Amino acid sequence: MKNFALIGAAGYIAPRHMKAIKETNNNLVAALDPSDSVGVIDSYFPDSSFFVEYERFDRHLEKLKRKGNPVNYVSICSPNYLHDAHIRFGLRQGADVICEKPIVLNPWNIEALEETEKETGKHIYNILQLRLHPSVIELKKQVEAAPKDKIFDIDLTYLTSRGNWYYASWKGDLSKSGGIATNIGVHFYDMLTWIFGDVKKSTVNIHTHDRSAGFLELERANVRWFLSINYDLIPEQLKEKGIRTYRSIQIENQEFEFSGGFTELHTRSYEEILKGNGFRIGTSRKAIEIVYDIRHQEPIGLKGEYHPLAKVALAKHPFQKS
Repeated sequence: MKNFALIGAAGYIAPRHMKAIKETNNNLVAALDPSDSVGVIDSYFPDSSFFVEYERFDRHLEKLKRKGNPVNYVSICSPNYLHDAHIRFGLRQGADVICEKPIVLNPWNIEALEETEKETGKHIYNILQLRLHPSVIELKKQVEAAPKDKIFDIDLTYLTSRGNWYYASWKGDLSKSGGIATNIGVHFYDMLTWIFGDVKKSTVNIHTHDRSAGFLELERANVRWFLSINYDLIPEQLKEKGIRTYRSIQIENQEFEFSGGFTELHTRSYEEILKGNGFRIGTSRKAIEIVYDIRHQEPIGLKGEYHPLAKVALAKHPFQKS
């Protein structure tokens, strides 16, 4: 049984980490969050110590270490812009680190953290659960078996409505979340480059506070992508059914079905990490480079190849910049 500490216990994704720690027969000994709305801990680890102040959390972990009961892993579910600092904290504790995506906001942070890995002898793992999804693994096998000169045409659409709270939170702050391409799209970019190869060209058609669209030319795929958190862009037929989220990947005009099987992927991720097979920090580099590039490109509007919804999005709200 390994000892875990968790940073960001009140966040949306934290319960999946608590569940994964529980289901892999390990123990959460301490958790940290400036918000004390963390009653969900009782469902998993009611005996876990909890702190709202970083300093007291730090002191507690040091006391555990001195008593010969150190934390073996630090799991990080904090806001994106704090990942880098919290990863360093975990390594300094003498623990391996498990961090949610995006692991960092800037590509050069990866290199610096890899140096810290070498200095401490500890490892940083990123949660990239789509790589463990059975349908995604099968798709990768099919692409590898296809003729090597085959270039696939892909439309990626991810619409996930967010209310006004989003803009008042850190997620609505570009400097803290990296914008929606980073916040809700980074795992798709990782999946696509894992399957279809490196980026040859990237253009951005639209990039605002609530929608982003562009085109990726990969080694084996042309990808038109569209992301949005604006409810107005949900198709009317879905609104009529009360649906606020729509996710679609079409490959060669065929829907790629991977909507099921997500609930256990964090546990699977933890299982692989505990075996030493997790996705190390360098694995994330391509996706982090893509979202960094999207964030810093000048949107070109409806030029070249673009996703069909880009035209709809500009017609409803004709602005392009954040």
